[in-house]
Amino acid sequence: MTYVIGLDYGTDSVRALLVKAENGEIVATSVFTYPRWEKGLFCDPAKNQFRQHPLDHLEGLENTIAEVVRESGIAKSQIKGICVDTTGSSPMAVDQNGESLAFSEGFQENPNAMMVLWKDHTAIKEAAEITELSRTWGGEDFTKYSGGIYSSEWFWSKILSIHRKDKGVANATFSWMEHCDYITGVLTGIDPVNLKRSRCAAGHKALWHQDWDGLPPESFLSQLDSSLAGLRKNLFAKSYTSNEVAGKISKHWALKLGLSEDTLVAVGTIDAHAGAVGAGIVEHSLVKVIGTSTCDILVAATDEIGKNLIKGICGQVDGSVLPGCTGLEAGQAGFGDVLAWFSKLLLTPSIQLIQSTDFLDTHTKENLIQEMKDGMLINLSEEANKLSMEDCKLVSLDWINGRRSPDVDESLEGAVMGLNMGTSSAHIFRSLVESLCFGSKCIIDRFEEEGLRIDEVIAIGGVANKSHLVMQTMADVLGRTIKITASTQTPALGAAMYAAVAAGVFENMEMAIKAMGAGFCQVYIPNLVLKKDYQEKYQQYRLLGEVSHEFKHRNN
Repeated sequence: MTYVIGLDYGTDSVRALLVKAENGEIVATSVFTYPRWEKGLFCDPAKNQFRQHPLDHLEGLENTIAEVVRESGIAKSQIKGICVDTTGSSPMAVDQNGESLAFSEGFQENPNAMMVLWKDHTAIKEAAEITELSRTWGGEDFTKYSGGIYSSEWFWSKILSIHRKDKGVANATFSWMEHCDYITGVLTGIDPVNLKRSRCAAGHKALWHQDWDGLPPESFLSQLDSSLAGLRKNLFAKSYTSNEVAGKISKHWALKLGLSEDTLVAVGTIDAHAGAVGAGIVEHSLVKVIGTSTCDILVAATDEIGKNLIKGICGQVDGSVLPGCTGLEAGQAGFGDVLAWFSKLLLTPSIQLIQSTDFLDTHTKENLIQEMKDGMLINLSEEANKLSMEDCKLVSLDWINGRRSPDVDESLEGAVMGLNMGTSSAHIFRSLVESLCFGSKCIIDRFEEEGLRIDEVIAIGGVANKSHLVMQTMADVLGRTIKITASTQTPALGAAMYAAVAAGVFENMEMAIKAMGAGFCQVYIPNLVLKKDYQEKYQQYRLLGEVSHEFKHRNN
């Protein structure tokens, strides 16, 4: 038997999946929650600053893989490959050896030397500059395969922002690496210049494209900041798909993890794209990866889409999901995060009152607070589910963390319209759920307006697996059947599929997906009785969005 490992770095934790390659059977799993991130270190939500210390990632790497290898009892010679997927765009500054600058003297506590998480929106100004320069500098528009608008969530805007605000970091940095490339480089011991960088991350986040031989040239980058021109030579020219081998695991990490030195490490990728593979994506299937945010992944034959440019999405990249196909990405900047925000909004004053009371002992306070945290979203969902369409007059906007697709604009904000003295927390929660589903419909509408066909919708992720209210509402709003994957570790499973092909177990990704796929556990059927009501409410959502957009930009 042959085994492979999928290593999936999410926003809050990393999980390893040890899989029997021949049939996709999960042999062992391990999850590690990032301790520094859990404490909120190096982050400032009020400023949209979200950073992660690389020690969280390295400790997670060691703990999870060593645990699945140990618990499985499988001979290390039988574990043939590893593939890493991570959040993205989540770049970090590194030295010549590919080590994070956060480990260098003088930078250990500097957030700018750490990983800039995907949801960090401190580079909105820089993203707008990149978009404007691409359109006006007189040469190639480097954003044309990225929906025509560059995002503050992506590679160059984050680097430009930090180079401007922290010259110490800029001067000490040799190169920048996406999270998936960094971990792959750590495992293989390959330096930044020679490491095979992820096609997925390069194409969707870093303006890489074959049409202009890789990354934007120095003549463009230097107009943004002179330091970027000098940086370019230490980045990369080529990118690689994740079914390819990046290298063998280093002796150091093989010993640390209990693996053979012959273990192959595949080229890294972004979690949502690995999730689409784990979900069994084929042409014209839309896979919705629904977690803290969403990524909507679609693949089309490269000769079918050709040079057609899809406006307002997060990129169209040859081979970013399946080799030989163009991968298309869109998404919402907040999804589960929006619902968690509302839960926290309700919980915070109650928790503060419980903590300050003298009538309860410390143990009782802790238990009560934990029970409230565990039950709030469940209670809100149950109460919201009792409401009829007649009860639900509120209309909300889901842009609490800005808008990602269509037409990225992270400066936009959420809104609720129709509040009155009879409005309850359940009404607002139900309206937020509907707004998230309306946001999903906007993305599908844009794909179809641009001539792309969608034959089926598949959903994966924590929200898809846990929330009946959200998924049934989404089916009703979209007017489409939604299939839920049986695997609750779909990105890690997709990464394992890439590893199986890289290790030579399967000849191609189609064979790996067919053999290792987990199938579906649930199907949501749209309630067509609600179709007319949701069509009308969707138009109200669109109108509220137009008004909110105009108000925001008029007042800026």
